[in-house]
Amino acid sequence: MKWIRSALTTAVWLGWSSPAYAGMPVVTLSDLARMRFQVISFFALVLLLATWVIQRVWNGLRRDFPRLPRLSYKRALGLVTLWGLLFVLILTMISGARELMTPGAWKKEGFTYTLADGPANKDPSGDELLDPQNNQVRRDALERLSRALWLYAQNHDGSFPPREEVLAISDALWRIPDSLSIRYIYIPGLKRDAGPYVLAYEPGILGPNRWVLFTDGSIRQMALSQIQQAIAPANDIAVPSQESRGQEKR
Repeated sequence: MKWIRSALTTAVWLGWSSPAYAGMPVVTLSDLARMRFQVISFFALVLLLATWVIQRVWNGLRRDFPRLPRLSYKRALGLVTLWGLLFVLILTMISGARELMTPGAWKKEGFTYTLADGPANKDPSGDELLDPQNNQVRRDALERLSRALWLYAQNHDGSFPPREEVLAISDALWRIPDSLSIRYIYIPGLKRDAGPYVLAYEPGILGPNRWVLFTDGSIRQMALSQIQQAIAPANDIAVPSQESRGQEKR
């Protein structure tokens, strides 16, 4: 214990020392080095105190369990250090497994990690949405839906699915990319090449500019006011989903 008291006395003496003046050279640490030294000193002090507590608790148990060997301070220090290294190893394995299961889902912010997709990329229902700026991916998804609709129309005299048969198209094609419940808004009761009317378009959750699929096969990006003008008269609007959860945000 003498060397511990000596180390603490030296640390206190160095902490209270003031810089020398009158032209004498002074060696000081940089801000980063001083911060690291403080952190290391703090954890070293906590380690020494935890070792002292473990030693006292262990030797206190010897009163009820005389067969326990007496634990010296050095052995207690080795025991605490070993358990600390084991915990660090376990936490590192957990972090590595998390990154392997969700690659790219975490980003570093300071000394910690946060999800790469923040609250701005989530729908109030809890579903993660595609980045509104990723126009190419959104357009490709709508084009895949158009191919399925044209295949249906080819087998039904050029008519697209009515409201009661929208589920004849794969449910995955109706969903917005990277979303579990948000679906395209669909205009049933139309025919292929019967005027450039709106057939399906993205909901308002993706921003003011939405990708729109027309009955002539074209795909364009338009504002809501333009979409409403291009909708064929006397047609209703459908959201192709098996449960209505207020996903149509017009």
